[in-house]
Amino acid sequence: MTKILFICHGNICRSTMAQYVLQDMVNKKGIADKFYIDSAATSYEEIGHGVHPGTRNKLSSVGIPCGNHKARRMTKQDYSEFDYIIGMDTANIRNINRIIGDDLEGKVYKLLSFAGQMGDIADPWYTGNFDATYDDVLKGCKGFLKEIGIQ
Repeated sequence: MTKILFICHGNICRSTMAQYVLQDMVNKKGIADKFYIDSAATSYEEIGHGVHPGTRNKLSSVGIPCGNHKARRMTKQDYSEFDYIIGMDTANIRNINRIIGDDLEGKVYKLLSFAGQMGDIADPWYTGNFDATYDDVLKGCKGFLKEIGIQ
């Protein structure tokens, strides 16, 4: 089973969006049993809060089910439990590395790197643009599946 942990600052917008987008993709391919997909934050700010209404609304508008994830903070232990730890932006990667220490096993990635881009996924908490965030998340998730050999 491949275990993926998506990370953003608060775990209510981008990382949960990626979690549910990728879950929907593997569900539709009939391979959900081969994956465990979760998300977490690098901060403590939103711990215990549910998925942001903007993320929930965007996912609903494209027919992707959104569960009842509650924000949690990433732990050092997550590094040993997940195969991929995928941040949304450069600041997330920096904060992930502060939490885990050295990425000795090469598990930490930025989501858009799977789409051949080095850019950041904009945080809709600040931009208000959940459509643009969704487009980038979708691009990154498609690239991720292709990277691991799933078309």
